[in-house]
Amino acid sequence: MYKHNLLVVGKSSEEVARLLPLARILARARHLRIRLLGLIVLPAEQSLSAGARAAQDARQALSQLAQAEMSSEVRVTHDAIQQVRELLPRDNVKLVLGSFESEFGDQLLQTLPCDVVLLKGTLPQKLNRILLPIRGGPYAALALESALAVAKATSAEITLLHAVTRPRFRDERVQALFKHLDTLPQITKWIQVRGTPEQVILEQARPRRHQLVVMGATRNPRQSNSGIGTIARQLLEQSKIATVLVKSTQNLPERATADHNFSPVDYTISVVVDKWFAENTFHAHEFEDIAQLVALKEKQGLTISLGLPTLNEEATIGSVIKTMRQRFVREYPLLDEIVVIDSDSTDRTIEIAEGLGVPVVKHPEVLTQYGTWAGKGEALWNSLYVLRGDLIAWIDTDIVNIHPRFVYGILGPLIREPRLMYVKGFYQRPLRVGRKFQARGGGRVTELTARPLLNLFYPELSGFVQPLAGEYAGRRAALEQVPFFVGYGVETGLLIDLLTRFGLQAMGQVDLEERVHRNQSLHALSKMAFEIVQVVMQRVGEARGLELVEQINRSMKLIRYENDDFDLDVADIQIHERPPMVTIPEYTELRRKGTGE
Repeated sequence: MYKHNLLVVGKSSEEVARLLPLARILARARHLRIRLLGLIVLPAEQSLSAGARAAQDARQALSQLAQAEMSSEVRVTHDAIQQVRELLPRDNVKLVLGSFESEFGDQLLQTLPCDVVLLKGTLPQKLNRILLPIRGGPYAALALESALAVAKATSAEITLLHAVTRPRFRDERVQALFKHLDTLPQITKWIQVRGTPEQVILEQARPRRHQLVVMGATRNPRQSNSGIGTIARQLLEQSKIATVLVKSTQNLPERATADHNFSPVDYTISVVVDKWFAENTFHAHEFEDIAQLVALKEKQGLTISLGLPTLNEEATIGSVIKTMRQRFVREYPLLDEIVVIDSDSTDRTIEIAEGLGVPVVKHPEVLTQYGTWAGKGEALWNSLYVLRGDLIAWIDTDIVNIHPRFVYGILGPLIREPRLMYVKGFYQRPLRVGRKFQARGGGRVTELTARPLLNLFYPELSGFVQPLAGEYAGRRAALEQVPFFVGYGVETGLLIDLLTRFGLQAMGQVDLEERVHRNQSLHALSKMAFEIVQVVMQRVGEARGLELVEQINRSMKLIRYENDDFDLDVADIQIHERPPMVTIPEYTELRRKGTGE
């Protein structure tokens, strides 16, 4: 298991792809794991959320480049160097590889507190001889190590170009270095010059003589404000062959990180949410390669369950099951189980599901010793006990335009990004008006109740497009630690409780394009909204040590218009919640047996 990482930094997948051959060589030589970092850099005056689409495209492109031995991520930022610096300790980065042609290449050398390698051009596919200019400076050891790694990987030979004055040659450290060089079989040619070596290097840096130059970034790290010394810069500007430039943390000047004018990190809510939206908003098309998801799943040793909550869904349950089983069981083994979690349907829902060979569990018959409640949240809570997977996905079963993206879209981010604990879907929701559809008319409770409340009391969640969407997935390790409201408030409660326990960066959302389903009546939506308000107020009160819900009215007067007259229909709507599943003894015992502990 690798303890440290090599971070490949690029502004495009093309730039990262050009760096990958060298990255593999250096990672193998230093026993590092490769991480790919795509940077979307926006002007300071532009909102980071404007980079969300570019981030989705970059993630998809990087995922195609990333092989089994590496991982990838994309960051949206106003300051590329500051973003890289923030990731170094988190990912235990020992070496950063970037492109000299990048606009921030010089700053990578100058400011990062780790080894840095820049590549100009492209590592040649056919490499016979490497030019290694060495003066015995502070970066000579890293330059030698890099040249030897490339030579070993490509069966190339090394020409050592040694330019040094007599006093420097008497330095014991330099003498020890050159004594070591004498023992290396890869170095088959020596060129020694005295004085300034610029012209000699340029003469040798020609394709017929050498195909690659490897050298230290500067001959004197205290010489200038630039991270690249005079000789190195002249070579990079004039040489016609690929060049590798290195900087080591050894003897790093104290001012190396002080010269860069870093902006203070802005942690205000609007900026945090803006950046989260840009980096944690995915699109289903990023995960269309199901075979890749299966490979990543198997590599991580994950098991995945799909729970299908139902209540009288005879019109759609058959197509949902057939679609998911065909794609994710027969064609690709992404799902380890599909289970229908039924709420005592009175139509043919159970008959259809069982006829298709899918197990059906009636949630009122699960954990009966703790009583039973009606509601979707109750079904989801009980399904944690029933389902076996490390990852659990739930989708509503009234979807008319069912498509595999509703499942691979919400599972893909969890499989590809281990930092995520919970992913929620969103989509366009056409509203049927008579025989016509309004393309964006759905989600009335979302826009009129849920999102305003979250913006007011939990602004960290204000970036979720559809907090009430019924398609979401999470890691069991997270879901089992939070309570579940039993009714319509389950989605809102999960968002608030997962935010409180795991933080915003552990949560993501994915664009599932369009979802067509039956629209509920205004009466039903009013009840849903009333329940959601109670959930939010309960959590707000708990956070402030107040019993807000106990002090508010639990009955709702619904206005009914019938026979050209109005009357009131009183509904008693009280919220209930189930405790975290991990606190249920039967559950912990079942999990213990399942894991063989």
